[in-house]
Amino acid sequence: MNIPLTPVRFLRYAEQQFPAKTAVVCGEQRFTYEEFAQRASRLAGALCDAGISRGDRVAFLSLNCHRLLEAYYGVLDAGAVLLPLNIRLAPSELAHILNDSGAKALFLQQEFIPLVDSFRKSVPSVQHFFLLDCAPPEPWLSSHNYENMLAPATAHQPDIMQFDENSLAELFYTSGTSANPKGVMLTHRNIYLHALSVGITFRTQADAVQLHTIPLFHANGWGVAHSVTLVGGRHVMLARFTCGEVFRLIERERVDSLSLVPVMATALVNSPDREKYDLSSVRWISIGGAAPSPTLIRQMEQAFGCECYAGYGLTETAPVLSTAKPKPGTQLEGERRFRAQARTGYAIPGVELRVVDHNGEDVLRDGKTMGEIVARGDGVMEGYWQQTAETEHAMRGGWFHTGDMATIDENGSILIVDRMKDIIVSGGENISSLEVEQAILAHPGVYEAAVVPIPDDKWGEVPKAVVIAKPGSNLTETQLLEFCRSQIAHYKCPRSVEFVENLPKTATGKVLKKNLRQGYGTDLHVPTESKGRGGTHREWLEQKDSTKQE
Repeated sequence: MNIPLTPVRFLRYAEQQFPAKTAVVCGEQRFTYEEFAQRASRLAGALCDAGISRGDRVAFLSLNCHRLLEAYYGVLDAGAVLLPLNIRLAPSELAHILNDSGAKALFLQQEFIPLVDSFRKSVPSVQHFFLLDCAPPEPWLSSHNYENMLAPATAHQPDIMQFDENSLAELFYTSGTSANPKGVMLTHRNIYLHALSVGITFRTQADAVQLHTIPLFHANGWGVAHSVTLVGGRHVMLARFTCGEVFRLIERERVDSLSLVPVMATALVNSPDREKYDLSSVRWISIGGAAPSPTLIRQMEQAFGCECYAGYGLTETAPVLSTAKPKPGTQLEGERRFRAQARTGYAIPGVELRVVDHNGEDVLRDGKTMGEIVARGDGVMEGYWQQTAETEHAMRGGWFHTGDMATIDENGSILIVDRMKDIIVSGGENISSLEVEQAILAHPGVYEAAVVPIPDDKWGEVPKAVVIAKPGSNLTETQLLEFCRSQIAHYKCPRSVEFVENLPKTATGKVLKKNLRQGYGTDLHVPTESKGRGGTHREWLEQKDSTKQE
């Protein structure tokens, strides 16, 4: 008898084995695993009472909080599909996602009432608007808010054998930086096996205390909603990222692990308040969403006294694919170690990764030859919602094509060179914007940096650096260009530097290079065909792009 693989089993197990253990800390509220499981089950019952049927999409517009974590299990117990929404999207983008998915219900926090009110009439499929955190003040909202729904509801816990592990469990939409957002379909089986792989990779144990720094509306919450639950660890919710709140929660809850995007890590290492707090409980920090520099890895280890390394994944892969966590027996010291831990890394259990040329053939494992990362694994999506052609293209040859250009060495360690669309071709030479950014970020006066191409009459295009300087650094363009030339080949260095106060970012802090390219009139500028390692630049750009974890 095969028992269906569904993440619902994780919370059922934790409730049985750790009923009195603290499961969730959200503000001043604390919930045991028994309370967490019962609230999720009552949410399932309330959804059934509201007419939510098997396969219906239930959307949440919420910051990180215990209610959204409960939805990760309660919505599935109701037989429905969880659809977390990015809180930073524009009204038209949210309306597009709700219409495209055909969502039947939308839960929202009070602060998003004006936002939802601005587009609610344009989303006819949404029959219910439920408020999460207060009494409903608007007539178009349901008369019962979240807590009022749960209080009288009968717990609904269907037998595990009633679940179809290949049915849709979660629907996450890509960022839409290249086109309209696409719905990524993750099945019960995808999520279950991905959580096991993540738990094994990071050795998640029953005493784990994980701080939810990554929004739960983003890329399956990087798997933490499931991997921590399955061992009975503690979830510590962070509604909005501020350095002070991160430090406070680490000290108060004795947090031992957290995941960050580079902009978060940069803020933490540069915060003058860090030394006021006891951060000694932290054992490891993983950085993903964008490539961290070796400098940032070193700074994080020095600041927190813990192990720090990069990770990689995409919305379409549930999301984690690889880690740069040192392998047992690895003996690297100093800057070599930091460079290794800043790499894209090696595949986690349950994942196969290759780097291929434009013909789909493996490139040389020499750490130099460039190709595209393709993936196959338990967490790879079922496909794009109602986009058969896009799915077939992304999954051609039985492998998911990431759109990330990389090299691979003899040990199977991958290093992302750039996104296809972000590679700069100057005078026939391929220049990695990531490599240039990491050289710039090594300067002690730089806080953040992004490199994009700008048109050039002689070379076709050349790199331009857009930089945020650290307060009081008095850094000049000449100084930074000279520093760059001491780090990397001259032809790779920016021809100009623009200092700015901020950079356009996604909800998780990844720089929106598309916005920068458009600002300089260079969006997807493609020069004349030029040969690069592993194929021509034009051949790579003509392949369809996919959205990386952001």
